[in-house]
Amino acid sequence: MKSNRPEHPAAQPRHLAAWKLPPIVAGIALPIVGGFYLGGPGLGMAVGALAAAAIIVLAVRKPPLHPIVPAAAADPRHRILVVLAGPLDETALAEFMLGHVERGSTWEAPEIVLVAPCRQRFLERWTSDVGPGRERAQRSLVHAVAALAGSGLEATARLGDENVVQTVEDQLRGFPAGEVVLAYGSGAEEDSAVAMQALEERLRVPLYLAGVSSPGSASSSCARKDGRRPSSPASYRRGRGRRRGGLPAHG
Repeated sequence: MKSNRPEHPAAQPRHLAAWKLPPIVAGIALPIVGGFYLGGPGLGMAVGALAAAAIIVLAVRKPPLHPIVPAAAADPRHRILVVLAGPLDETALAEFMLGHVERGSTWEAPEIVLVAPCRQRFLERWTSDVGPGRERAQRSLVHAVAALAGSGLEATARLGDENVVQTVEDQLRGFPAGEVVLAYGSGAEEDSAVAMQALEERLRVPLYLAGVSSPGSASSSCARKDGRRPSSPASYRRGRGRRRGGLPAHG
């Protein structure tokens, strides 16, 4: 595996400083008042409409985004959410996940959930035909779960939204993952990098980018959103000696 990216501290929620609000309000109101004063109702209304349009454009371009926080776990078992962000080699994915888990394994294997976004092609999106996208995602999940089972890793398969960031957010509402792995194959590097950047800004658990295009070529880039690891003795991140082999896969 290739060297990891530098660690990043946890991204903190961004709050607007109290002193910034009055200048913002003044910057909006003063031009409108000046327009009414200098040019009458016509100019004042025009300036007001321009200010309103600018506010709408800024709101659309930069909507408020909330942190993505996993659901609370009912037990100390570690959990990993693996997103199949694009076409990839399932054997290479199994190789990567086996090495990823064994880096700090214990007697209890982590719970792994594989989720594949249901991507639609142009005509499918235009005709609102979601069937082919779901079928492609299901085939990818079947192959990936079988490959992991062959490596002795149990995994559960789920379908997700076409948007990778939305998929992660939806899954973490009910799945208390301790980390997220974004896996992709050749040809999906650009889209995966965009999703990685968006997730880095919002995700509150460690995030890994795994390029798995062929067996033996798995590489990982790590963007740990915080330095915390599960503190339970059952965490696979501590100790050694995870049980191996024979774990069934559930579709």
